[in-house]
Amino acid sequence: MKYYIIAGEASGDLHGSNLVKQLKQLDPAADIRSWGGDLMQQAGATVVKHYKELAFMGFVEVLANLRTILRNLDFCKQDIKSFQPDVLVLVDYPGFNLRIAEWGKQQGFKIVYYISPQVWAWKENRVKKIRQCVDKMLCILPFEKAFYHKWNYEVEYVGHPLVGVIKAAKEKPADPPLADKPIIAVLPGSRKQEVSVKLPIMLTMARHFPDYQFVVAQAPSLDDHFLQSLIGQHSNVSMVKNNTYALLRQAKAALVTSGTATLETALFGVPEVVCYKGNPLSYFLAKKLIKVKYISLVNLVMDKPVVTELIQHDLTEDKLLKELSALLQENGKRQQVMADYADLWHKLGEKDASRRAAEVIYDYAVNGA
Repeated sequence: MKYYIIAGEASGDLHGSNLVKQLKQLDPAADIRSWGGDLMQQAGATVVKHYKELAFMGFVEVLANLRTILRNLDFCKQDIKSFQPDVLVLVDYPGFNLRIAEWGKQQGFKIVYYISPQVWAWKENRVKKIRQCVDKMLCILPFEKAFYHKWNYEVEYVGHPLVGVIKAAKEKPADPPLADKPIIAVLPGSRKQEVSVKLPIMLTMARHFPDYQFVVAQAPSLDDHFLQSLIGQHSNVSMVKNNTYALLRQAKAALVTSGTATLETALFGVPEVVCYKGNPLSYFLAKKLIKVKYISLVNLVMDKPVVTELIQHDLTEDKLLKELSALLQENGKRQQVMADYADLWHKLGEKDASRRAAEVIYDYAVNGA
């Protein structure tokens, strides 16, 4: 069978790569063409557009890059028509993928969406469009099934793919030490425009904790020179590339931007402070539209403030110092966070999400059901 998979971000590349591996097991003759990254390519997909060319986030940033986005949409449609897949699989990345879903449905393609757009956070009325143009929605967060049900749209909860990924990573032999001091992991994200704002504030902690090594996880989309220019002269700050999981296995605490990384950090059992600061106008507009109480997946799944979120004006050196200090003490806040993390594992379930998603996609491609 022929599969066309679109993943537009680093997290989509990770989950897409595991989906590709499972599809290849179920369908050894699978011909998989995709938008994604290095992981999907290594798994056996032909990557025609790398997510590094697609990472635009925030209202202002999207407007500034609108011409590029429209060109990418046109190229994608033509590439899909030329390939003629048996099923079109969309992985998260809603601003782009929902447009492709609508167009793909009009063209008569079978549409499966893996990892639901976060329509429960904003633009709930998007569910009407999703219901019209997405044949199968595969959700990875436990509360999403009930959310869609109230819109009379039945979806399938396959479990969260990170559970299996991180369980396997934790079972591997220990990695060589990344530092000769206790480590605080710094995960600033993958988009230059956001990293340039957040990382300098996150790294102010280095001078307050000289007995710790602050290790910055370098996203594949960020070059060495860019990050080094932000790190500056801090003697107890270093970088690792393509080794985030080894970093989290060794970290005592973490400073993490919003997104999938907050959940990865929690599943590794590392107490964290969630740090977010973006373009002021984009943040103002988002605050007007977004309806959820939290920005981190940890707090959203648990439906309570398990980890502290320092957002926009709250992301200051003083507040970050207070929160990080609390997490580095062996009792109190740190102990409570670790207990909540144990409950998080239980809530996310023990299913092999990538395998289950691949089974649904393969069955639909073959049988149309």
